[in-house]
Amino acid sequence: MKFPITTFTLKPFFFLFILLTSTHAGTISTPTSNLFREYIGAEFNNVKFSDLPINPTVQFHFILSFAIDYDTSSSSPTNGKFNIFWDTDNLSPTQVSAIKAKNSNVKVALSLGGDSVGGGYAYFNPSSIDSWVSNAVSSLTAIIKEYNLDGIDIDYEHFKTDPQTFSECVGRLIKTLKSNGVIQFASIAPFDDPQVQSHYLALWKSYGSFIDYVNFQFYAYDKGTSVAQFIDYFNTQSSNYKGGKVLVSFISDGSGGLAPNDGFFTACHTLKTQQNLHGIFVWSADDSMGNGFRYEKQSQALLALP
Repeated sequence: MKFPITTFTLKPFFFLFILLTSTHAGTISTPTSNLFREYIGAEFNNVKFSDLPINPTVQFHFILSFAIDYDTSSSSPTNGKFNIFWDTDNLSPTQVSAIKAKNSNVKVALSLGGDSVGGGYAYFNPSSIDSWVSNAVSSLTAIIKEYNLDGIDIDYEHFKTDPQTFSECVGRLIKTLKSNGVIQFASIAPFDDPQVQSHYLALWKSYGSFIDYVNFQFYAYDKGTSVAQFIDYFNTQSSNYKGGKVLVSFISDGSGGLAPNDGFFTACHTLKTQQNLHGIFVWSADDSMGNGFRYEKQSQALLALP
């Protein structure tokens, strides 16, 4: 009498298992994404979250730029004790909460590092791995909780340490913030420079499984990049960051890479057809405000296509 009962009760679980595993497998085999990301706040030109057009059918990430482990006078590194260097008057905790409450598809992250601070380069310059990680976890947890943020982005571009130290510091930071439930996602923002790549590829090799997106700065390539060159660059970086979600990108002022009016969206359509378009990000909202966010609208419309 027990066998029929056992057989009967196992069937729903078996079919549920098949359904779940099939769904999961389908997710893995479909690499295209409707993710749109935009850096905001670095240039202090009064841009607000609410200024940007937000397509409700895409995933939308604002990335606050920047939090830097330098003192507020911008003169000295602080070994992982991060301070805020974005436009807090217009991009405050209240405004973060408001834009997320109004748009269920919006998440907000902060970016670490950036190119410069106080008229000089923003160097990654830890005193030691353990002390930097401890300070960074503590200071960033406080900022992330105060601002109700969802993730972090790593955008250090200048280094006074070796790739392995960078990898251990940043990798352990991301891993700890995730395991503590402080962040939902993490991204890195490398570009095609030997020193930059050596540091980020070391990080990717050791901690790639904790990194959700690669915001590759394709606009750091020469201005006038062709569509064919852009696709080649994308394939090269996808190989470098193998298994990662490499996002394509443009710079709002058109100063580098493949510009939106010169074939960027043609390249995006090609990648989307190949199921290789993992998302689009833009540097930056501060500059795009001058053209009415024309290309942000176009990017999101493309990502929203089936």
